[in-house]
Amino acid sequence: MEYTVVINGKPQGPYSLAELKNLDIKPNTFIRKPGMDDYKEAHAMEELRELLGFKYQKTAPQYFAAFDQRLLASVIDHFIIFGFYSVIILVSFVFIQGKDARIMAFLIPFPSIFIIKLIYGSVAESSASQATIGKKLLNIKVTDLEGSRISFGRSLARNFSKILSVVPVFFGYLYSFLNKKNQCWHDIAADALVIKDRLI
Repeated sequence: MEYTVVINGKPQGPYSLAELKNLDIKPNTFIRKPGMDDYKEAHAMEELRELLGFKYQKTAPQYFAAFDQRLLASVIDHFIIFGFYSVIILVSFVFIQGKDARIMAFLIPFPSIFIIKLIYGSVAESSASQATIGKKLLNIKVTDLEGSRISFGRSLARNFSKILSVVPVFFGYLYSFLNKKNQCWHDIAADALVIKDRLI
C-alpha cells in the first residue's frame, strides 16, 4: 500500500507504510491512499493510528454542501423515484382500459411519490452511507453537528420538516445562503448538516 502525504501544502510520495515512520507525520497531516476519493487526516486512518500511536480526534465538519449540490441531488432522487413510478403505472395500463381510467390511474397515486421520497430519504440518510443515491453521486451526506451519523428518528424529523422550508415561498431553502454552515430551516430544526468531502 502506498500513501501520498501533504507536506508544506504539497502532495508528496508515494510512501510505503514503513516509510511513513521516518516522516514527521502529525495527527492532522493529510494523507491519501489508493481507493480514497480525497485526503484524510492521519488520525482518522486506523492503520496509521496503530503505526504512529495517534488517538482518534473527532472534529466538527468544516466543509458544507452548497445549495446547487443539494438541489441537484434532490432532482436526481426525484427523477429516479418518478421513473419507477412511471414504469409501475405503465405496467398497470395492461389491466386498465380507457383513456380516462388511465389518466386517473396515473394522477391519483401521484402524491405517493412524495411519501416514498420522505421514507426513502429518511432511511438512506440514517444508514451507514448517510446519503441517498443523489447525494452519493455528488459526494455529500447528512450528519449531526459533529459529523456523525444521525438516527432514523432524527432523519425522519428532518425530512418531514422540509415543509417548513417550502411553505414560506421556499425561503427556508434560500436561507442556506445566509447561514455559515449552509443549513436550511429543516436542517436547523433537526440539528443536522449536509457536508461534502474536503478537496485539496
